[in-house]
Amino acid sequence: MTLAEKWMRQGRREGRKQGLEEGRQEGRQEGRQEGRLEGLRRILGKQLHLKFGALDSATVTWLQSASEDALEAASERILSAASLVDAVSDDSFR
Repeated sequence: MTLAEKWMRQGRREGRKQGLEEGRQEGRQEGRQEGRLEGLRRILGKQLHLKFGALDSATVTWLQSASEDALEAASERILSAASLVDAVSDDSFR
């Protein structure tokens, strides 16, 4: 085996190792993001239910598909909202 072949082989090994590590990091980051989003959905759903009673199917659907920003905004609006619609009203609801 020539020196060039050894370097190529070593470069491939290092590249694979780096790629695996980057993939692991991305996977962990995505998992944490999904976990935060699911937790936000769960707690907001519970707060909405406690304040306004049973949630209609449109609200449940919205909770399941709303962005993190929309969920965070609703978690602030719920504090002063007089109705369920007031709490979750944004561009993506209904």
